[in-house]
Amino acid sequence: MERRKIICDKIHGVLDYGVVIIFAAAPSEIGIVGMSAVLCYALAATQLAMTLFSDMPLAARKLIPMRVHGFIEIAVSLALIAVGWIFPGLFASGQLFFTLMGAIVFCVWISSDFSDQQFAARA
Repeated sequence: MERRKIICDKIHGVLDYGVVIIFAAAPSEIGIVGMSAVLCYALAATQLAMTLFSDMPLAARKLIPMRVHGFIEIAVSLALIAVGWIFPGLFASGQLFFTLMGAIVFCVWISSDFSDQQFAARA
């Protein structure tokens, strides 16, 4: 039996751009400082590049296969959940933020279809 995913490719792209905005704005809006702020900006830049160049709608160029996009997304989500707890002194100001963002990215990942055929069929 095939599981249906509830987030379509276009909505996934919109959510990805939203994640970029959240990571970029978090240091100034909620007071994340130090290495946590550096990580926020690095994640914003990485997410922006990945979204701009993934094989999905709303991308500027379709260079990254969606299976790779999905693999990176699940790895980052799990790392975000763990990083604040593994290195609490280093990421103290962003501990809760990273945990919540990791959980959100994981929920988007689990609700999305990363099969290359889905995206190729709609291109």
